[in-house]
Amino acid sequence: MKKILGILPHSIGGRLTTSSILDGFKMNGYEVVVFDELKNSNFADFLNKDYSYILGYDFSPIKLKVDYGLNIPLIAYFSDEINLKTAGDGFIEYRKYLKDKNNYVFYWDRELSKKENFVYMPHFVNCEIYKEMKLIADTEYDVSFMGRLDTNLRLKTFLELNKQLKNLKFSWHAIEKHYIDALSRCQSKEEKEIIKKTYCGFIDNETDMAKAINNTKIVYNINAQGLSSLNYRTFQVLACKRLLISDKREELDLFNNFVPCYSDFDDLIKKIRFYSDNFSEYEKVTKKCAEIIKLKHNSKDCTKKMLEMIKDKFYLFDF
Repeated sequence: MKKILGILPHSIGGRLTTSSILDGFKMNGYEVVVFDELKNSNFADFLNKDYSYILGYDFSPIKLKVDYGLNIPLIAYFSDEINLKTAGDGFIEYRKYLKDKNNYVFYWDRELSKKENFVYMPHFVNCEIYKEMKLIADTEYDVSFMGRLDTNLRLKTFLELNKQLKNLKFSWHAIEKHYIDALSRCQSKEEKEIIKKTYCGFIDNETDMAKAINNTKIVYNINAQGLSSLNYRTFQVLACKRLLISDKREELDLFNNFVPCYSDFDDLIKKIRFYSDNFSEYEKVTKKCAEIIKLKHNSKDCTKKMLEMIKDKFYLFDF
């Protein structure tokens, strides 16, 4: 059986993204061995096998390959901008190795892919995990935000939604340090109470994330990086047949522009109210988007496509 060495990075978003990619390799007949940067201390212990590929998120696998002098074909999936620190500590030192022979780089942003001459591959999910689990009527929350409230826009948007939509029940998930950070940036007792009331803890695995998404009706999104792309949360939510309301992004055309998008805060309020009150429209959008995810953005087929691109020597780098 073909083997692949998967690298689970420190990044929570990267861990979830990588999990769906590794699931796809399993579905395509690979044995997957996982080195977890958070749990495993000695990478050398994982090097006594014959691997077809080393695979990971952003610069994590490239750094390990270079540091250990490995002669193993590499697959790196980036959903952070390669020229920014968010892509990892090696975003300057290791970038030059991206063009090396047998290093295959996939980029999540269509416009950046064109600009930097990487192969475009939007996010995809394991549809055996991300799927509808409960009826809408059984959900606990009306509106959710999943991720950091790390910018003024994100924090202000979340707080103002809670203030203006008091009839709806909100939730948000993030690691504890971002919860503490959000509390420290609140300007009033009312805002602090909103954060305390709505915070639902930290999720670090695919199964619990799918359950949390299924426990809400609407997730609104604020993409943080890229020029045209959709973040991983988009695909997770839509696969669970839940409504995503997104900021405007060109790659919403992947879903034939069925995903409702907002132009400003007032428009976001308007769309949350509309879909909260119009279940038939809600059902129309979520059903269509879930079908597209299963057809075009599932782990098995997308990973197979990555392998076909590698086999066909699709990569042409021009730095």
